[in-house]
Amino acid sequence: MILQGTLVNVGAVVVGSLLGRWAGRFLSPRLRQTMMAGLGLAVLLIGLQLALQSQQLMVVIGSLIFGGLLGELIGIEARLERFGQKLQAKFSGSGGIAEGFVTASLLFCVGAMAIMGALQDGLGDRPTILYAKAALDGVAAIALTSTLGIGVIFSVIPLLLYQGGITLVADLASAVLTEPVISEMNAVGGLLIVAIACDLLGFKRLPVGNLLPSVLVVVGLLWSFGLA
Repeated sequence: MILQGTLVNVGAVVVGSLLGRWAGRFLSPRLRQTMMAGLGLAVLLIGLQLALQSQQLMVVIGSLIFGGLLGELIGIEARLERFGQKLQAKFSGSGGIAEGFVTASLLFCVGAMAIMGALQDGLGDRPTILYAKAALDGVAAIALTSTLGIGVIFSVIPLLLYQGGITLVADLASAVLTEPVISEMNAVGGLLIVAIACDLLGFKRLPVGNLLPSVLVVVGLLWSFGLA
């Protein structure tokens, strides 16, 4: 069945988020703070590992600049905040909705497993990559929700759209998303995850939402300059 891998992935995140929300009730403020520090360091490591894959540094820099300009024009950060405020009104006392949503969305969508797994699913193979990713994301959702709140569960929306979209257009995507493109997409996404880690660790909050278009801009730049 098409989209089976993504649907299993979405289900794992939902279950993990619900378990994390239940477990979060038993965590003291001090324990939450310690877990947040550990989570921030783990997210920083993930981001750095992805970012260091880059072989086209100038393309990555250009993607962040032009992607950031595009994000500012669209006002993605403001839209995410409004979306988070609406959800917060419905789930008051459940933690920072927007922070959990953006953090989880990046972690679950960025990475080679998301892209290659979706392509494998769309090309008719058994989606073993997405099954493995589902297990990892489910565990991560427990940790994220217990510290960041129920906003994590809403990351299934971009997860379904992103992985599901690649799966549905697998033939076209496999031609566009070459190995160099995937590598640089991961690098740009990794830097955005590093920005998320800076927020989790209390260093500085960066406008990650407005930088999200960078992940798509890098694809256009690579093909434009014949680097794909």
